[in-house]
Amino acid sequence: MPEIHAFRGLRYDLGHVGSLSDVVAPPYDVISPQMQEELYKKHPANVVRLILNRHEPGDDDENNRYSRAAGFLHNWRREGVLFAEAQPALYVYHQVFAVGGQEFTRRGFMARVRLERFGEGKVYAHEETMSGPKQDRLLLTKACHANLSQIFGLYPDEGAGVQEQLEKAIAGEPAIEATDHLGVVHRLWPVTDVATVSAVTGLMGDKPMFIADGHHRYETACNYRDDLVSTRGPIEPHDAANFVLMMCVGMNDPGMIVLPTHRLFAAGAGLTAESLAATLGDLFECRTAGRGPERAREVWEEIETGGDQGTLGLFTRQDNTWTLATITSAGKEKMAELAQEHSTDWCGLGVSILHRLVVEHLLEGADWERPKYVHDVDEVVENLKGGEASLAALVMPATLDHIRSISEHNERMPAKSTYFYPKLLSGLVINPLD
Repeated sequence: MPEIHAFRGLRYDLGHVGSLSDVVAPPYDVISPQMQEELYKKHPANVVRLILNRHEPGDDDENNRYSRAAGFLHNWRREGVLFAEAQPALYVYHQVFAVGGQEFTRRGFMARVRLERFGEGKVYAHEETMSGPKQDRLLLTKACHANLSQIFGLYPDEGAGVQEQLEKAIAGEPAIEATDHLGVVHRLWPVTDVATVSAVTGLMGDKPMFIADGHHRYETACNYRDDLVSTRGPIEPHDAANFVLMMCVGMNDPGMIVLPTHRLFAAGAGLTAESLAATLGDLFECRTAGRGPERAREVWEEIETGGDQGTLGLFTRQDNTWTLATITSAGKEKMAELAQEHSTDWCGLGVSILHRLVVEHLLEGADWERPKYVHDVDEVVENLKGGEASLAALVMPATLDHIRSISEHNERMPAKSTYFYPKLLSGLVINPLD
């Protein structure tokens, strides 16, 4: 895999800011306008002013949210609100959280990882990217000369040998701790011991790295490096611009939780369970699974217990009915025909079947508006009770094995195929590029 390097990260001085919980924030792309305002009010040095500075009246090419973010970063460093680690470090990062009444701890470490373009090395993507977010993040990176948030990367480590080296190094050491708005506890330990850093670097060896979250920011880091080369000429191999801040987590870590992303469509107002079954034809085996929005919980439990990517839970508002639809052999053949450019692994994904075969082909939904995405079945129930959707779809998430196999085919999954919970916090460590 690409080189792993320790680095002198920028961290908040708790003597200046008080509680770390007051200055951290979720990733920029999950911050709503309401949350942005709440974070602004929470603390004058909250990292939201860097990762998602708000628009102000009179903004222009010279004075705007990017220049303000750069100004805050510069001032906070100068004033000691942020300080640079005394020695290069790897940063052990634990997240303690609950799902379904069970507590989990996800363990990983943050490091600088040498950049490789997707498809040119051993860093793999599984999601498509869009030009708008990449341009936004590039303008921010150029202004601040820093990685303000970490990429989320996964690597194979069946015996957890890499992480265990780091766990030994932090045993008995106090953690730097923050709690987010969802109650997730985030703990951080800088590890500067040269022997431990060397051992981790060696154990990573030639392992591949699969991007779980942060595809736009990863490609932005590559674009930032290439832009520097085009304007300044060749840069030194160990220049910080050749690297990106990444959280590295073993794929077999017990805390690796992938949540589903269910769909709520405004289109499909005239569909009933009967007409839906007729439309799906012999490509799916359909059976009625109950009536009413509340039935979603039982339908999802059946789908999740069965673990079959080819089974979808579909709710038609017209008759208030849930249908369990399982793809047949004829459906699989049709799916392969419709997606000839894709692998068998891609064609077997629940989200691929839903969008390519059901929505785009059978329901002819090319003109349908983008669906609303929700992760919790209770959210599905709440939205259906509110009358916000004509068609709902419960769908299995892609697994870590899917991510690995499809990424290695250099394919990209449909949008919102995965939702890694919990999100990584911004503001724990910043990677300076100057």
